[in-house]
Amino acid sequence: MRIQLHLAAAGVCAGLALAGPATRNANAQSAIDEIAKYRQQLQEGNPAELWEARGEDLWRQKRGPKNVSFERCDLGKGPGVVKGAYAELPRYFPDADQVMDLETRLLHCMVTQQGFSTADATKRPFGSGSSRSDFEALAAWITAESRGVKMQVALSHEKEKLAYRLGEKMFYFRGGPHDFACATCHGETGKRIRLQDLPNLTEKTGAQLAYTTWPAYRVSQGELRTFQWRLNDCFRQQRFPELKFASEASIALTTFLAHNANGAAFNAPAIKR
Repeated sequence: MRIQLHLAAAGVCAGLALAGPATRNANAQSAIDEIAKYRQQLQEGNPAELWEARGEDLWRQKRGPKNVSFERCDLGKGPGVVKGAYAELPRYFPDADQVMDLETRLLHCMVTQQGFSTADATKRPFGSGSSRSDFEALAAWITAESRGVKMQVALSHEKEKLAYRLGEKMFYFRGGPHDFACATCHGETGKRIRLQDLPNLTEKTGAQLAYTTWPAYRVSQGELRTFQWRLNDCFRQQRFPELKFASEASIALTTFLAHNANGAAFNAPAIKR
């Protein structure tokens, strides 16, 4: 089934390449519709479920030098409470006096509760091949527990407001060898790279659709990818310096995008090309 779907998508690409100017717009819309069907069919057997199962197991395992589980980790709704927590992240945590997204909060619990060093805990933030990332597995399960919950990222604390403003500035900041910004690709409606639609993150609908479908299983990579990975890869494509994992900058940009998605039901882990 998956091979047939890939061939179908390839056929759409070939058809677009041969189309003349008079039919290009119609063919482009047809391609978008076909790719949407392709994603829906794959979603029915989303391999992200394998990451979710591993993530749930990791949450309950006693690990680290202190031999404790994550079940005392507070994601914002009380120690050990996972249901609906992701829909309210990033948020300010008084015990750390910091705004944190999911990965940053997990890192905090790994260091303060399980006894890992920061260096050991962050050795593998993103998986590759047989080298799996605990962060990606944990994120898959935790985010799945917020599926169907409406996004409600608050800006009630001054540090949350500051993170949002910093994230907004980062979104529009132009730089690097190509003078790119996040807004270069995601600041207008109707843009695409090849057959990949680029959501307009300056509009509510685009921001909601984009943010609520991450983390996602990437078919082209055979990996479950988190939102931190998505931002990291965007920085790479802009030829910016690498976005440090769990950094203040990554949290700020996530805060800006997550808050803009407020009101939409969370719908991930999803599936991407």
